[in-house]
Amino acid sequence: MTHIHENHDHQHGPDCGHTAIEHDGHVDYLHDGHLHHVNVDGSVEEHQLPVSSANPAKCTPDHRCGGHESGHVHGPNCGHQAVPHGDHIDYLVDGHLHHPHGDHCDDHGPLKLV
Repeated sequence: MTHIHENHDHQHGPDCGHTAIEHDGHVDYLHDGHLHHVNVDGSVEEHQLPVSSANPAKCTPDHRCGGHESGHVHGPNCGHQAVPHGDHIDYLVDGHLHHPHGDHCDDHGPLKLV
């Protein structure tokens, strides 16, 4: 199901200032916790990363986070970009997805930054 982001006044592109990632053979832009895809007609779709073998949604309690200090808690205003992934939100840290889970971060796989 596609959701069109109505009244999107920002024009995404290579120099727009938002992080670009490759997703399903196209480029999407991380913007305020959303994954935006610009269609040929200029409309903007809301996307999310699917749970997959490359980006699983499993617990990885032995994952050692090198992208932030011990004790860092991911959430709104944590300093990392939010990324919609499956039915939850992950955070982009050093090119891969972190998911807060109890007393640790799960590693939900890499993203291909463009």
